[in-house]
Order: sequence, then structure tokens, then C-alpha cells
Amino acid sequence: MKPPIDSRQLHAFGILARTGSFTQTARELFLTQSAISHSMKALERDVGCRLLDRMGRKVMLTQAGEHLLKHAERVLAEMEQARDGLEELGKWGRGRLRIGASATMCQYVLPAVLREFKESFPQCQLMIEPGDGRALVEAVDQRHVDLALTLEPQGEDRFEFVPLFTDDMVFVVSALHPWATAGHVTRAEIARQNFIIYSKQSMTWRMTESYFRTEDTVLNTVIELGSMEAIKELVKVGLGITVMAPWVARKELEERSLVALPVGRRKLRRSWGIVHWKGRRLTLAEETFIGLCKSATDAGGGVFGTQAATQ
Repeated sequence: MKPPIDSRQLHAFGILARTGSFTQTARELFLTQSAISHSMKALERDVGCRLLDRMGRKVMLTQAGEHLLKHAERVLAEMEQARDGLEELGKWGRGRLRIGASATMCQYVLPAVLREFKESFPQCQLMIEPGDGRALVEAVDQRHVDLALTLEPQGEDRFEFVPLFTDDMVFVVSALHPWATAGHVTRAEIARQNFIIYSKQSMTWRMTESYFRTEDTVLNTVIELGSMEAIKELVKVGLGITVMAPWVARKELEERSLVALPVGRRKLRRSWGIVHWKGRRLTLAEETFIGLCKSATDAGGGVFGTQAATQ
């Protein structure tokens, strides 16, 4: 593979093509005329053909020179744009922040966080990538997102997990469900219930299945819906039950259109936080975002669950 053309030579060649004068080119680059002449000869040796015709004091491009100039102009323009972009990133509050977040985080946590974040970093370009826990960890791994707001991944030593809060999953049923009327769960009937869930591929559902498997209970009938709001509506009308965190159904539980009941004697507990590459130095924007997430979940006064200790 041939080495790339020297960018300084390309720059001088572009100016020479515009001015048609070694003297003017040398003046613009603060170099001697001899230095420009040597640079152009070196460029011609590098590309293996004559690029310039010297007509007295005037310099004209050969056909090969015209061909190179078309490419040189594009290359130099791209380099100028790259430099401008880097200068913009160096300015206060500029740059980008790519956030991955689960559907529930996008709906219940991110709006307040992003509103405050934009007040501090109005020029920062924000990109939100929705997804489930496993997909979000992979997005961090592949550098598609900078931070992932998700459940704690297991067995992932490459990543740092900044804890925000833990929550306990509960059965959520219609106010007219027999369990709601009785005020307790009939264990023998769990396997006969229709479960309405967000996704079988989610980390939450895998945790739920594992929990009940240790209780020798198989959850047979499962309906998948890609919306927490739709799940709650179907549960309300008695088409099934679900397992979710109380904060997701806070409004409905307060109105008593839905009723929460414990899943069992043991807790079915999840840990929420922010995932990023271990050892990577965080930008000010990233540190600010993490701080705002901690403040938002702490300000909930226990609505989201049990807050993690500040690290």
C-alpha cells in the first residue's frame, strides 16, 4: 500500500495552483521561494509525474496537475472542516453525549434529567438510544453510546457500574382481580395466570423467570407488549397480570385502578445505574449527566426504590 501524499505539499500545491506564482505562494506560507520549489519537485517525484509547467514567471497545471487539484481541494476542505470541528469541541459546552436507556428510564427518569442538562449544556448535541439492558451494554461495548442507563449487568468486568437505586418487583393486578379482593396471592394459582410483559428478551423477565423457577413455578402464558402504558391498560381490564416495579405504576396504584401484591417471601430486586467503560476518563458533560441522574432519583424520596450510597 502506497503512503499518503504529504498534506503540507498538497497545501502548497493548492495555493500555487490558485496564485500561479511561486513568489506569492511563498509569501502566503511564510516560506522562501526555494522551499516551495523544492516541495513541488518532491511532490512530483512522489506521485511519479509532472504536475506543473513553468511559463516564465507564470506556473500552469499539467493535465495530471489538474487531476490532482480536484482531489487536493476535497482533501484540504475535509481537513479544514475536521480542524473546525475539533475547535468547536474544545469550546465550553460543545460536543455530543450519546445516552442509551431502557424504555422505563426514557419515560420516567430522563425527561427531568435532560431538561436540567440542556440548561447547563445548551450547545451539547444529545442522542438517545432506547433499548433493553443487554442491548445497551453491547452498545457501550461497541462505542455506539457513551453512557447506558440500565440494570446492573452481571459478569461484565470491562465496565464501570454507577449505582442509582434498587427497586423490588411486585405483582400488579386489576382492582377486580381475586387476589386484589382477597388481599394476598394464592401461590397455587400463579402458574395459571396470564402474564403481560414488556419483552421475553429483557433482563427483567429473565430475572423474573429465574426467581419463580427457584420456587418450582413455571410461568406458562405470556403476552408481550412493547409499551408499559399498554401493559397497565390490559391489566386494568383483567386480561392478565404483570410483574413490575411500583414506581412504574405509581399513579394507577394511588388511584386503586391497579393493586400491588408481593411476589413471595423473598425479594425480587433489581439494581439500576449507569454503565460506562471502566477506566475511561469521563467528560464534564458525562459527569454532569450522572450527577443529575443521582439527584433525580434521590429527589424521588423513595419513589423509585432504595437509593444507592453515594460513591
